[in-house]
Amino acid sequence: MSRRTVLATAAAVAALAATASPALAAAAGGPAARAPRADRLVDNRFWTSHKDWSTGTHQGTAAVSGARPGLRIERPAGRTDYADPHTGKTATWEYARWTGPAHRSTVPATELIASWNARTPAGTWLQVELRGTYSDKTKTPWYVMGRWTSGDDKETDIRRTSVDDQTDGKSTVWTDTLSLDDTTTGLRVVSYQLRLTLYRKPGATGTPTVWRLGAMASAVPDRFTVPASKPGLAKELTVPRYSQEIHAGQYPEYDNGGEAWCSPTSSQMIIEFWGRRPTAEDLSWVDPSYADPQVCHAARYTFDYQYNGCGNWPFNAAYASTYKDLQGVVTRLASLTELESLIAAGLPAITSQSFLRDELTGAGYDTAGHLMTVIGFTADGDVIANDPASPSNAAVRRVYKRREWENIWLRTKRYNATGKVVSGTGGVCYLYFPTKLTARQRAALAAVGIH
Repeated sequence: MSRRTVLATAAAVAALAATASPALAAAAGGPAARAPRADRLVDNRFWTSHKDWSTGTHQGTAAVSGARPGLRIERPAGRTDYADPHTGKTATWEYARWTGPAHRSTVPATELIASWNARTPAGTWLQVELRGTYSDKTKTPWYVMGRWTSGDDKETDIRRTSVDDQTDGKSTVWTDTLSLDDTTTGLRVVSYQLRLTLYRKPGATGTPTVWRLGAMASAVPDRFTVPASKPGLAKELTVPRYSQEIHAGQYPEYDNGGEAWCSPTSSQMIIEFWGRRPTAEDLSWVDPSYADPQVCHAARYTFDYQYNGCGNWPFNAAYASTYKDLQGVVTRLASLTELESLIAAGLPAITSQSFLRDELTGAGYDTAGHLMTVIGFTADGDVIANDPASPSNAAVRRVYKRREWENIWLRTKRYNATGKVVSGTGGVCYLYFPTKLTARQRAALAAVGIH
């Protein structure tokens, strides 16, 4: 159970289209695999190919070809000073910059979340910015969506951080989410650009390399309940089981373990499902008396020093991508049926939900925002989840009632324990997957807009 305040903002737009069979057909490589539906109210656009990286405006950056195309510094475009608010140090950095072409979303959006996959050698880092165009033809500022490094060396690296207090009176960035301030006015974000700035120490030859950059734009309608879906799959994936609770009190500098570590614990489960894990050298900093040191490692390297926690969604996806040939994205799914299609193709997912304990039978806790790993479905259609909010690794596997679970995940509005109306996540999830996929996996991802 994260301390994360759930920031999903909902738009009063048409009801979400109910679509069961297309997603399952896509998972089987059927006709629905051709293109994601515009009526999903979720638009994903990611730059990943050499052709993608060759577009836009380059200021000292260059597209890299090969098995995993990307973007890197070719030559510095200039120098700048950065005062790190979390170390108190000011340093000079040289930089190069790529500004992507405008992308017109299939969804006039109320929320946007950027995510990226990169490698940043010691002494390098990157900044992701997003500028939206509103339906009234005005533009947002260039909002900082994250300042990120895969490293955490106190001498050579900046502190990984989101940026607070960004607003233009129409929209605001809340940690990792750009959200319209008032969705009832009809104002929407209809297109956006991404800007990527790569930094290194002056005179250095190393460079960040970015393989994937993009954003999810969405306009999920206000709803306290969602339509019930019909079960369409009975399958369970074998995913490692880790409890966040056995880490309670560990590493106060990374938010003290326990309930604050649901996101990195879930991330580590799927990273290891794909056969990746930190080396013994990577884990040498962890107290040897602690069980599952890789969970401690995930918490440290997803930690957002401004948010003061490990629940930054894009930082978790970026952490997953630091492992060889692994990719991570943040998106929304439109239905439990879409999640079934991913499981059918062998793709587990990390989902974000919030609920009172009596809304999810068997959970035994309340949460304003919690991540868990969905690994399958029973013959009756109930959800099989590795829930890190469990007292031990052995207790992590849970079976939750389908109707309860899909509602707490997909709704955008709920009542808290005091009866106040608060927000829900509207189907947010992380998807981690390798660069080499089967045709069925590619089709299942394409059906939910991920390429």
